[in-house]
Amino acid sequence: MTALVQELLNTFDRLTDSERLDLVLEILKRTVYLDFPPLSDEDLALNAEGLFLELDEQEAVHD
Repeated sequence: MTALVQELLNTFDRLTDSERLDLVLEILKRTVYLDFPPLSDEDLALNAEGLFLELDEQEAVHD
């Protein structure tokens, strides 16, 4: 992850819920027509694993 991307994510974390929703909607509008190559099975598995690990961490914090 580049420093610029990390900075954007840090800024996103400081937004209100309403501002976050506005930003997410705008990003989705701008990316829906981008021509991304299909993900490989390995990429999908790695992304899924990362998401599940993050969810486990969040659940552990809230328990």
